[in-house]
Amino acid sequence: MLQCATDLPSEGRIVGHEHQLPVRVYFEDTDLSGMVYHANYLKFMERGRSDMLRVLGIDQQGAHAAGEGNYAVTALAIRYRSPARLGDALIVATGLQRLGAASLVIQQRVMRDTVLLVEADVTVAFVAPSGRARRQPAAWIEAFGQFLPARAAATDVNQGESPK
Repeated sequence: MLQCATDLPSEGRIVGHEHQLPVRVYFEDTDLSGMVYHANYLKFMERGRSDMLRVLGIDQQGAHAAGEGNYAVTALAIRYRSPARLGDALIVATGLQRLGAASLVIQQRVMRDTVLLVEADVTVAFVAPSGRARRQPAAWIEAFGQFLPARAAATDVNQGESPK
Protein backbone atom coordinates (compact mmCIF):
# COMPACT_ATOMS: atom_id res chain seq x y z
CA MET A 1 0.00 0.00 0.00
CA LEU A 2 1.49 3.33 -1.02
CA GLN A 3 1.67 6.00 1.64
CA CYS A 4 0.49 9.56 1.07
CA ALA A 5 3.50 11.60 -0.08
CA THR A 6 3.16 14.06 2.81
CA ASP A 7 3.22 11.22 5.38
CA LEU A 8 6.76 10.10 4.47
CA PRO A 9 10.04 11.41 5.93
CA SER A 10 12.26 13.28 3.46
CA GLU A 11 14.50 10.22 2.87
CA GLY A 12 11.45 8.01 2.51
CA ARG A 13 10.78 4.78 4.35
CA ILE A 14 10.54 1.06 3.87
CA VAL A 15 6.94 -0.10 3.44
CA GLY A 16 6.69 -3.87 3.04
CA HIS A 17 9.31 -4.90 0.48
CA GLU A 18 9.84 -1.48 -1.09
CA HIS A 19 11.26 1.93 -0.31
CA GLN A 20 8.93 4.88 -0.89
CA LEU A 21 10.32 8.37 -1.48
CA PRO A 22 8.16 11.49 -1.77
CA VAL A 23 9.00 13.82 -4.66
CA ARG A 24 7.37 17.15 -5.53
CA VAL A 25 7.37 18.33 -9.15
CA TYR A 26 8.85 21.82 -9.47
CA PHE A 27 9.00 24.17 -12.44
CA GLU A 28 12.62 23.11 -13.10
CA ASP A 29 11.41 19.52 -13.63
CA THR A 30 8.99 20.38 -16.43
CA ASP A 31 9.21 21.10 -20.13
CA LEU A 32 7.43 23.81 -22.11
CA SER A 33 4.12 21.93 -21.84
CA GLY A 34 4.23 21.88 -18.02
CA MET A 35 4.79 18.11 -17.92
CA VAL A 36 7.83 16.46 -16.35
CA TYR A 37 10.64 16.21 -18.90
CA HIS A 38 11.35 12.51 -19.54
CA ALA A 39 14.97 12.57 -18.31
CA ASN A 40 13.93 14.00 -14.95
CA TYR A 41 12.19 10.74 -14.03
CA LEU A 42 15.67 9.18 -14.13
CA LYS A 43 16.78 11.75 -11.53
CA PHE A 44 13.77 10.98 -9.36
CA MET A 45 14.56 7.25 -9.57
CA GLU A 46 18.26 7.81 -8.79
CA ARG A 47 17.19 9.61 -5.62
CA GLY A 48 14.89 6.70 -4.80
CA ARG A 49 17.71 4.16 -5.19
CA SER A 50 20.18 6.28 -3.19
CA ASP A 51 17.75 6.89 -0.35
CA MET A 52 16.75 3.21 -0.29
CA LEU A 53 20.42 2.36 0.33
CA ARG A 54 20.68 5.05 2.99
CA VAL A 55 17.57 3.81 4.83
CA LEU A 56 18.93 0.23 4.69
CA GLY A 57 22.16 1.46 6.35
CA ILE A 58 24.34 1.01 3.27
CA ASP A 59 27.14 3.60 3.12
CA GLN A 60 27.97 4.11 -0.56
CA GLN A 61 30.24 7.08 0.07
CA GLY A 62 32.18 5.19 2.74
CA ALA A 63 32.71 2.19 0.46
CA HIS A 64 33.90 4.44 -2.34
CA ALA A 65 36.26 6.37 -0.04
CA ALA A 66 37.68 3.09 1.33
CA GLY A 67 38.43 1.88 -2.19
CA GLU A 68 35.89 -0.97 -2.02
CA GLY A 69 33.82 0.19 -4.96
CA ASN A 70 30.45 1.60 -5.88
CA TYR A 71 27.35 0.85 -7.94
CA ALA A 72 27.12 1.58 -11.66
CA VAL A 73 23.97 1.29 -13.77
CA THR A 74 24.54 -1.37 -16.44
CA ALA A 75 21.02 -1.65 -17.91
CA LEU A 76 17.79 0.32 -17.86
CA ALA A 77 14.37 -0.51 -19.29
CA ILE A 78 11.79 2.24 -18.79
CA ARG A 79 8.17 2.74 -19.75
CA TYR A 80 6.40 6.10 -19.60
CA ARG A 81 2.66 5.61 -19.02
CA SER A 82 1.22 8.96 -17.96
CA PRO A 83 2.72 12.42 -17.38
CA ALA A 84 3.35 14.16 -14.07
CA ARG A 85 2.72 17.89 -13.99
CA LEU A 86 3.93 20.95 -12.14
CA GLY A 87 3.00 20.76 -8.46
CA ASP A 88 2.24 17.03 -8.39
CA ALA A 89 3.16 15.08 -5.25
CA LEU A 90 4.72 11.81 -6.38
CA ILE A 91 6.00 8.64 -4.77
CA VAL A 92 9.07 6.86 -6.14
CA ALA A 93 8.66 3.20 -5.11
CA THR A 94 11.86 1.14 -5.25
CA GLY A 95 12.11 -2.61 -4.72
CA LEU A 96 14.44 -5.47 -5.53
CA GLN A 97 13.68 -8.03 -8.22
CA ARG A 98 16.94 -9.97 -8.00
CA LEU A 99 19.96 -9.99 -5.74
CA GLY A 100 23.19 -11.34 -7.18
CA ALA A 101 26.69 -11.57 -5.74
CA ALA A 102 27.85 -8.56 -7.76
CA SER A 103 24.61 -7.02 -9.03
CA LEU A 104 21.05 -6.00 -8.27
CA VAL A 105 17.98 -5.76 -10.46
CA ILE A 106 15.84 -2.97 -9.06
CA GLN A 107 12.21 -2.33 -9.97
CA GLN A 108 11.04 1.27 -9.70
CA ARG A 109 7.66 2.94 -10.12
CA VAL A 110 6.73 6.60 -10.07
CA MET A 111 3.17 7.09 -8.85
CA ARG A 112 0.77 9.98 -8.36
CA ASP A 113 -1.71 8.68 -5.80
CA THR A 114 -2.75 5.34 -7.34
CA VAL A 115 -1.83 6.29 -10.93
CA LEU A 116 1.27 4.59 -12.36
CA LEU A 117 3.23 7.21 -14.31
CA VAL A 118 6.56 5.50 -15.03
CA GLU A 119 8.02 2.06 -14.38
CA ALA A 120 11.59 0.89 -14.84
CA ASP A 121 13.85 -2.09 -14.28
CA VAL A 122 17.37 -0.96 -13.41
CA THR A 123 20.36 -3.29 -13.24
CA VAL A 124 23.32 -2.09 -11.20
CA ALA A 125 26.68 -3.77 -10.72
CA PHE A 126 29.03 -3.28 -7.80
CA VAL A 127 32.34 -2.28 -9.36
CA ALA A 128 35.86 -1.96 -7.97
CA PRO A 129 37.78 1.29 -8.50
CA SER A 130 39.32 -0.41 -11.56
CA GLY A 131 35.84 -0.58 -13.12
CA ARG A 132 35.59 -4.38 -12.91
CA ALA A 133 32.59 -6.04 -11.29
CA ARG A 134 33.19 -7.44 -7.83
CA ARG A 135 31.17 -9.00 -5.03
CA GLN A 136 29.05 -6.67 -2.97
CA PRO A 137 30.01 -6.39 0.71
CA ALA A 138 28.47 -9.26 2.71
CA ALA A 139 26.70 -6.86 5.09
CA TRP A 140 25.02 -5.21 2.11
CA ILE A 141 23.83 -8.53 0.73
CA GLU A 142 22.40 -9.31 4.17
CA ALA A 143 20.61 -5.93 4.29
CA PHE A 144 19.15 -6.52 0.82
CA GLY A 145 18.16 -10.09 1.70
CA GLN A 146 15.64 -8.92 4.29
CA PHE A 147 14.27 -6.44 1.73
CA LEU A 148 13.82 -9.01 -1.05
CA PRO A 149 10.36 -10.59 -1.38
CA ALA A 150 10.40 -14.27 -0.40
CA ARG A 151 9.31 -15.34 -3.91
CA ALA A 152 12.56 -13.93 -5.31
CA ALA A 153 14.91 -15.43 -2.74
CA ALA A 154 18.56 -14.55 -3.17
CA THR A 155 19.45 -17.78 -4.96
CA ASP A 156 21.91 -16.02 -7.26
CA VAL A 157 24.08 -15.13 -4.28
CA ASN A 158 23.94 -18.67 -2.94
CA GLN A 159 24.79 -20.13 -6.34
CA GLY A 160 27.79 -17.85 -6.66
CA GLU A 161 26.85 -15.52 -9.49
CA SER A 162 30.04 -15.03 -11.42
CA PRO A 163 31.51 -11.55 -10.98
CA LYS A 164 33.03 -10.42 -14.25
